[in-house]
Amino acid sequence: MMTSAAACPDANALIAAMGAAARDSAAVLAATPTEAKAAALRAAAAALHAASAGIEAANALDMEAARAAGLSPAMLDRLLLTPARIAAMADGVASIAALPDPVGETITRWQRPDGLAFTRVRVPLGVIGIIYESRPNVTADAGALCLMAGNACILRGGSEAARSNRAIHAALVTGMKAAGLPETAIQLVPTTDRAAVGAMLGAHGVIDIIIPRGGKGLVARVQAEARVPVLAHLDGINHVYVDKAADPKMAVDIVVNSKLRRTGVCGSMETLLIDRAAPHLAARVLKALLDAGCEVRVTPELAGIDARLTAADAADWDTEYLDAIASATFVDGVDGAIAHIAAHGSHHTDAIVTDDAAAAATFLARVDSAIVLHNASTQYADGGEFGFGGEIGISTGRLHARGPVGLEGLTIYKTLVTGTGHIRP
Repeated sequence: MMTSAAACPDANALIAAMGAAARDSAAVLAATPTEAKAAALRAAAAALHAASAGIEAANALDMEAARAAGLSPAMLDRLLLTPARIAAMADGVASIAALPDPVGETITRWQRPDGLAFTRVRVPLGVIGIIYESRPNVTADAGALCLMAGNACILRGGSEAARSNRAIHAALVTGMKAAGLPETAIQLVPTTDRAAVGAMLGAHGVIDIIIPRGGKGLVARVQAEARVPVLAHLDGINHVYVDKAADPKMAVDIVVNSKLRRTGVCGSMETLLIDRAAPHLAARVLKALLDAGCEVRVTPELAGIDARLTAADAADWDTEYLDAIASATFVDGVDGAIAHIAAHGSHHTDAIVTDDAAAAATFLARVDSAIVLHNASTQYADGGEFGFGGEIGISTGRLHARGPVGLEGLTIYKTLVTGTGHIRP
């Protein structure tokens, strides 16, 4: 049962106990055959489908409290679980069960002239802590991905989704029980006390890696305070560059989808860059955004295109709106687009729309982001769309994984060395 802050006087002791149980479970999972892990996830997916009405009811209570607390529309959209979203969440868990198991995979082999043989193989990370806000689907995605990659996990969801998270976690536990796996392989922190977050961040030697998913404030705190490695992105300031050689209809479709399909996701476009040599494309794309209900903030060069446009200021180029708002400016071709992204981007997701293969190749090679797209919406910044079954987050850093983090990103490697009585001279 979820406890209050008053009922959790020693968060450090709680996380230490959960970590010890997780460490024991991780040892079991590391040696668990693929089929047993897959069976647990299939059972969990079936339990999620069966519990859909209960999960929806729990979510309705969370939504009611969130509205009363004044959460933003973007946060409410992230929190909401419809029957379709619950079904998609369950199907995502089942799809993870069908993915190739990375644990034990041979990455490479080599042999030294003296006959010493080396084999590098994938192994689980160990105990993973996930700290997240709003999105209750993370409970299912993160739990399933961690388990399939042989890791135990400790999940700390936000208080706004507490009821939803508990209902989803119960279905995951049902799956683990059905497959005979330890229930503590996927644990949900049983308190909304914020001290539990601090305890997880300081749990060096207990938790092997922390993955935050949430707003800028949460991620900044995690990155500033964590005493364990962190896999995260801070902002999703994503760009779409419309080149002079772009197909007009394609440009409109991609820009509108990138911004407005779901404005609250981290892959949403925030800034539109338009080739100065293509004013006709600027007029068409901006009109489409405005007609679709998007507020567009522009430089003076663009202001005369439509009376509905508003003036941008310096802060707009560095803002993640997560709303139906976008900034837009002309740039001098692909080089200008790359320069703007280098100055204002967050290394998350950026796209070019063009039929010029040379311009596309330049953009793809020189934009230093985790995901770079050609003639595709930035909303594809999603592990499910990458074929990963789901994602535990999107990394923009330079640790072992970058972009959507799926099963492979939840493993590291060790090197096995085989000799024939070798001793070092």
